[in-house]
Amino acid sequence: MHKPVSLKELVGTQIIFAIMLVSCYWMWARTDWQDWYPILQFVLGGFLFVFFILLCLRMEKYKKESVDELAERNLKRADSICLKIIVAAMTGIAWACVIMGHIHNFDTAVIGWAIVLCILALAVIRTILFFLFDSRGL
Repeated sequence: MHKPVSLKELVGTQIIFAIMLVSCYWMWARTDWQDWYPILQFVLGGFLFVFFILLCLRMEKYKKESVDELAERNLKRADSICLKIIVAAMTGIAWACVIMGHIHNFDTAVIGWAIVLCILALAVIRTILFFLFDSRGL
């Protein structure tokens, strides 16, 4: 396993963490019960533990390698764009919650779903932006 670790690999793994967050939220927010839910929770928990350990090992290896300054600058550029996107999205969600709260027809689980799905979308957008910036060498 002598493959060098790229920043693309580390950025791409954030999508997996976002998917795990959505999965955990689904487990907490559901209102029904099926017999296979504990098995799914155990499998997801085990996957997350192993994935986290492997990611930590890859990050340690990345820190020991030479720094790609252009890639890190592209990541900062993608992060600054994503910050603007998430501020706009959370502002929109907050306003929607206030408006729907006056109608008394808004469940708090809907707010949670909006937030975790925004996080998932943001992870995907961040990865796509970084790949675009890095492939063009901007």
